[in-house]
Amino acid sequence: MSDAIKGSNRIKGNILTTAGWVHGEITFAERISAVHGDHGGPELNRDDYILPGFIDLHVHGGGGKDVMEGGDAIHTIAAVHARHGTTSLLATTMTAPPEDIEQALRGIQRAVQQRGKGEARVLGVHLEGPFINSGKLGAQPPYARSAKLADVEQLEALAPLKLITVAPELEGHLELVRELSEAGMRVQIGHTLGSYEDGVAALKHGAHGFTHLFNAMTGLHHREPGMVGAALAHAHYAEVIPDLLHVHPGAIRTALRCIPQLYCVTDSTSATGMPDGEYMLGRHTVMKCMGGVRLADGTLAGSTLTMDQALRNLVGLGLDLADASARVSTNAADYLGLQERGRLAPGTYADLVVLDRDLNLKAVYIEGELL
Repeated sequence: MSDAIKGSNRIKGNILTTAGWVHGEITFAERISAVHGDHGGPELNRDDYILPGFIDLHVHGGGGKDVMEGGDAIHTIAAVHARHGTTSLLATTMTAPPEDIEQALRGIQRAVQQRGKGEARVLGVHLEGPFINSGKLGAQPPYARSAKLADVEQLEALAPLKLITVAPELEGHLELVRELSEAGMRVQIGHTLGSYEDGVAALKHGAHGFTHLFNAMTGLHHREPGMVGAALAHAHYAEVIPDLLHVHPGAIRTALRCIPQLYCVTDSTSATGMPDGEYMLGRHTVMKCMGGVRLADGTLAGSTLTMDQALRNLVGLGLDLADASARVSTNAADYLGLQERGRLAPGTYADLVVLDRDLNLKAVYIEGELL
């Protein structure tokens, strides 16, 4: 049995550090104290891989629980995703009436304040509605509306809003994008009928990225580039769902060539980690079947993807392991400005995963705690 499984704070293997691969030993408590070994690739030995823990900025649920339930639901969700290598996440809301969103935020706030044993660190909230276009809801319930800064500030008082998805073409929303950006929030473009020009304008006003790229936005056409065209031409960051259902592998490869810091999210629902059947997604009833989650009309409604499978899918698309690791960890940390997560170096949090040579998860450490 390896040191990792015993729970030692000294683990040996192929360690992906900020300076590249090191074959050696990493020591840590809550934070990493040292990495010792020889630099070089892991190709010439058969030791385990030690990677930064996964960071998921778009999580709706898991283990039969939905973020919008409020209460203790987020603790179940954070524990389910931790078992798949996610060491930190953003709890993601749905478009809903104000009272539903406020209930969800109160539950999230308690989890932000205190991480439970065996749970991923809840960093805050990804507000994926209601400030989106009612004509591009995707699987969002029909409660979309426009917003002013005061509306967002009222929600921010309940829980830390780290990401906010906005449709920039709605009246007043370009100014909202600017105000939110100046207030230090990350603004993403999503659930939008906006044009290429709307996307470019939003980026100029301070928008930072795009929510589940390709999904719930105007597509690319050579005479009408749409919001997808704006992202591919101008974005530095965007999230994509690599479950191979939401986005064709060819489209993922296109985004990888165009968007330097493309990162992966699960957009996972309460059906994650559960058998086929009916589950809740906000106020929607959804069905898990045939490897996906859908509304009654067949619309994809989030996913059951986990981040360890996202990593394997990326490697299956041809990415080398270091690049794939960045897409499920480091890039998301950089996007939120988290220099103490998403990387293995002295002084950073000991958030790490241990995988065998087939990329199966063997151990997960969150802030030094072995799950």
